Amino acid sequence: MKKLAVPVFATLAAVGIAASVYLVFFVAPLQFGYNEAGKLNGSSLFFNQKIFYFHVGHAFWLFGAVFVSGAGSIAFLKTRDPKWDDIASASTDVAVAFGAVVLITGSVWAKAAWDVWWQWEPRLTMSLLLWLVLVGYVLVRRFAGPSADRIAAGMAIFGMVGVPFIYKMVGQDSHPAAGSEGVVATLGPGMRGAFWLSVASFLCWYLALVISRVQSTRAERELRELRERGLDLGVLQ
Repeated sequence: MKKLAVPVFATLAAVGIAASVYLVFFVAPLQFGYNEAGKLNGSSLFFNQKIFYFHVGHAFWLFGAVFVSGAGSIAFLKTRDPKWDDIASASTDVAVAFGAVVLITGSVWAKAAWDVWWQWEPRLTMSLLLWLVLVGYVLVRRFAGPSADRIAAGMAIFGMVGVPFIYKMVGQDSHPAAGSEGVVATLGPGMRGAFWLSVASFLCWYLALVISRVQSTRAERELRELRERGLDLGVLQ
């Protein structure tokens, strides 16, 4: 069953993303509104708003990945069981990729909404800092030596604590909201199907990547242990 997890989730992700693209570009309505004078208001984004489905979908699982990494790091520090460290490390690696997508698509959205690629408003700034913490985690794991796992675990927990603050910042600044007051449950009926399918598809993609990364990490550890046993027994030199 474990061997089938990656291909199953990858297949579901591929099918779901393909269906999401169709719904987003051919079914979901364009976003626009009118002011009291009956003219289009300045918040109308039309076709540019469709980046929302990919931006917010990745942001959902960026936050989810950070929580998995933080929870895994707490379990690792408490038990010293390497399986939790493997999960935390794998989830952080995926979170770095998802975070890059969030920042890039967010810049595209900012250009359409504000006519600038970047604006130092609270949520964008905190999202960038979170991504830099995740990148720092990856660098620590590569170059910090024997204590890398413990240092990185602390960074993962720090990143997890920051996620609720980032989420709460919508509605308190000029950041575009996903729905009324930033609540995706208030999306119009024409948008909900495409949005939730994209969220589910990116979840499958996240699971496929994390499981694959955990499996490869554990295989590398087993190979190292076999090599060390071979050296101890004099079979290898």
